[in-house]
Amino acid sequence: MEPGEIHALLGENGAGKSTLMNVLYGLYQPDEGEILVDGKPLKLRGPSDAIAAGIGMVHQHFMLVPVFTVAENIMLGAEQVRGGIAGFLDRRRARREVAEVSERYNLRVDPDAVIEDLPVGVQQRVEIVKALTRDVDLLILDEPTAVLTPQETEELLTVMRSLKAAGKSIVFITHKLGEVKAIADRITVIRRGKTVGTASPEASRDELAALMVGRTVRLTVDKTPATPGGPVLELSGLVVDDDRQVRAVDGVDLTVRAGEVLGVAGVQGNGQTELIEAIMGLRPVLAGTVTLDGQRIDGWSTKKVLRAGVGYVPEDRSVDGLVKEFTVAENLVLDMYDRPPFGRGLSLRPDEIGRSARERIEQFDVRTSSADAPVGTLSGGNQQKVIVARELSRPLKLFIAAQPTRGVDVGSIEFIHSRVVHERDIGTAVLVVSSELDEVIGLADRIAVMYRGRIIGVVGPDTPREEIGLLMAGITPDATGGSPADGAGPTATTDPDVVATTDADVVSDTGTPATTDRDVPATTDGVVSAEGPGSEDEKDR
Repeated sequence: MEPGEIHALLGENGAGKSTLMNVLYGLYQPDEGEILVDGKPLKLRGPSDAIAAGIGMVHQHFMLVPVFTVAENIMLGAEQVRGGIAGFLDRRRARREVAEVSERYNLRVDPDAVIEDLPVGVQQRVEIVKALTRDVDLLILDEPTAVLTPQETEELLTVMRSLKAAGKSIVFITHKLGEVKAIADRITVIRRGKTVGTASPEASRDELAALMVGRTVRLTVDKTPATPGGPVLELSGLVVDDDRQVRAVDGVDLTVRAGEVLGVAGVQGNGQTELIEAIMGLRPVLAGTVTLDGQRIDGWSTKKVLRAGVGYVPEDRSVDGLVKEFTVAENLVLDMYDRPPFGRGLSLRPDEIGRSARERIEQFDVRTSSADAPVGTLSGGNQQKVIVARELSRPLKLFIAAQPTRGVDVGSIEFIHSRVVHERDIGTAVLVVSSELDEVIGLADRIAVMYRGRIIGVVGPDTPREEIGLLMAGITPDATGGSPADGAGPTATTDPDVVATTDADVVSDTGTPATTDRDVPATTDGVVSAEGPGSEDEKDR
């Protein structure tokens, strides 16, 4: 690493990228070799030694306390007090440090905002600010864009450029080849724990993909035209609220047929998450119906929906898809553990569970030391493979995949896409929701565009990206004078590489969705602020 350099670390899931960086951050101890900083060997006994040496790390899964404020999280581990040993935590100083670092690196965040109230992109900024307040010179970003929207991703790349201009060095771990080519100065590729090559940003995507997985990878979805059958999933007049009792899904009508992939496109935050959760019985339906094979399932429990022949890959695998303390084998039967051949009633059959797990691990290329390893020890992409393997290893009528390739390498993306297409080809109805427009266009036989909780258009996959982008902005073909649908917001961009935003999910220059008709207060720069007393002394109390 050189000063002021962005060095990308590429590799497939389980290649050892995060393990290597955890060694550099002092979380793991190396068995051999050495770390040199300014030409001198460095022995790290823990993260505090790494921070003292000027090394900071932002983990893929953030290390923040949700109920603490931004300033309180940044104080953790480096608490300052005023008034002597028996004094008070110096929150005033912490807020001042947050403001100074935020201003210096264009990372504006509200020091008094509560973490759980902030969007994911702003939470990530808090992690970066926390590292910078420790005065680090080398910042490790472990798959920082895996859970970000396209708008938040672009904001992060802008932040990285400003850090580089300030002389900071960045190790950038990612699977997304476009981001690497856009931001990196140098690229190192590792495969199965070994460095296999270096490349420049001028290398083609195909070359980088082949270096990562050791073979040629198809970066486009290979599928034949669909032959749809009868309706499997039918939504009629569906109305759903979000967690704040604000209307998220507003009268949606939608049909998914056997043997087709219906893709749902839209700027994140326009009701896609609530729509899927309502279908799966995870969120109450306020009005309308959900019908599966002619039978109403709205009001059913999630277990009953799964047992009816629905497979589900959730948007957030760590919260809704896995029990991280359970083994890989146990996670592979989470929805079938009490049914033959895996168990009956209160008794399980470990031999059958283990045998089935070994077959699926091989079939879906899950990189794990053993079927008995805790699933939390796997890389994010391999955790996703466990979920896909579980859901696609039983007969299905309907397969629902929300963000199916989030945080997954190009080789695994190719595999997951092929499995989705295979499921379609055997007659299963498939519903895919993705924030990656390329993924929706590549997989879908029809594309439904959501805007402000409504389906405002259903188009074919050959529809120009510009037209889909306009629909995502609420601009329908019959809109007069280029006005957005519902009379809202600015016009959309037609740049094919830019995802359009609307005033339903406006992203400010801080990367934070600004509120419109929502009930959450926002500051003028778009950062959600926590309500509270006005003076600093009152806030301290």
